[in-house]
Amino acid sequence: MEYRIEKDTMGEMKVPADKYWGAQTERSFENFKIGTETMPGEIIHAFGILKKAAAIANYNMGNLSEEKMKYICLACDEVIEGKLNDNFPLVVWQTGSGTQSNMNANEVIANRGNELCGKKLLHPNDDINKSQSSNDTFPTAMHVAAVLAITHRLFPAMDVLIETFKRLEKENEGVIKSGRTHLQDAVPIAFSQEISGWRNMIERNKVHIALAMTGLSQLAIGGTAVGTGLNAPEGFGKETANQISILTGGNFTDAENKFHELSSKDELVFAHGALKALAANLMKIANDVRWLASGPRDGLGEIRIPENEPGSSIMPGKVNPTQCEALTMVAVQVIGNDVAVGMGASQGNFQLNVFMPVIIYNFLQSVRLLADGITSFEKNCVRGIKANKEKMKHNLYNSLMLVTALNPYIGYENAAKTAKLAYKENISLKEACVSLGFLTPERFDEVFHPEEMAYPHRKEHKEG
Repeated sequence: MEYRIEKDTMGEMKVPADKYWGAQTERSFENFKIGTETMPGEIIHAFGILKKAAAIANYNMGNLSEEKMKYICLACDEVIEGKLNDNFPLVVWQTGSGTQSNMNANEVIANRGNELCGKKLLHPNDDINKSQSSNDTFPTAMHVAAVLAITHRLFPAMDVLIETFKRLEKENEGVIKSGRTHLQDAVPIAFSQEISGWRNMIERNKVHIALAMTGLSQLAIGGTAVGTGLNAPEGFGKETANQISILTGGNFTDAENKFHELSSKDELVFAHGALKALAANLMKIANDVRWLASGPRDGLGEIRIPENEPGSSIMPGKVNPTQCEALTMVAVQVIGNDVAVGMGASQGNFQLNVFMPVIIYNFLQSVRLLADGITSFEKNCVRGIKANKEKMKHNLYNSLMLVTALNPYIGYENAAKTAKLAYKENISLKEACVSLGFLTPERFDEVFHPEEMAYPHRKEHKEG
């Protein structure tokens, strides 16, 4: 491998000749051989946006020449487009401030910008990092990356799942099945009603996450080293946030209190809490689906799901609910990530939190896993759900909890006696009720309509 010599304040370093990073990046690359987790691509993308916005802001404020701004922006565009991704080799397990990744961005943009203009025009610290500090750029990149990942990746996946649930609701309107509470038989419910519960969970989760994004849209940029804004012109944070909004189509703002933004990561904790709530609901939905699809003969078997691949290496013909299993594993990982995010955020010492790389690594992994997991679950499972109406009807009419419909006519205690006798003698509720003398056969038929129990407040169901 060919090398070139790069210099920083600590001396010379050999750097691969085909890479744009400089001495500080190389030092980090050599000093932190920890794990395989590199800085997320979403952070690199966000740094490209941030550095471009900062260059434009510096130019607009008379703090940077037009020539330098031009070539910084050209190099940043390549970072944003992902063309320079192999120039960002640093691992998550580095300095807790993210300083080395900030310098990685500064060095790559400076060296690529210099290559584009054909001369030594740009300096990584003096020009690319102008009016900035790692202490305000890294948390800014964190927020930008989080907002963009949620907006462009997670929300679209959630929207598709919501629409699929809406379709299934319409298709299954009026299909009545046995409800279940405590894993025991309960009163009837329409399958469409059960699906509506799933759908509304995802809708509410989206509202919660959107609420959390209000805080994520507030940026630390302009606070520089400790929140005072030293070495940045007044208004730099506001102008840079405005430029980030223009570049992304977002609604980013300059955080009012930079001391809070540098030392606290509570906005990310709050937002990840909403992601955890989504994970919890997805766990519930996936478990419902696989329980309802259990069988095919010895389980509930009330729904059929797509058969995507063989389920066993030894049992021929076995098909498993693999999409449900994948999604529940995603949920477990996200719930685990929430602990790491919360613990990391608790480690803000004085003017700076120094657990930022691990916080954003886990946050973005959660968004990525949730988005991909939802997409796979919807595509390979949910859209192919079919109600097994015959099994639903069989289970419904075998449920002793239908006796609840008799409460208004024979009272709770007599209804309980009816259910117990039916269970003990293995006879129908009608037979038990009549044999106990609570209702005549004719009156039983008048008041006992299991399908109507799922819609107790419809006008046509109140007659009789």
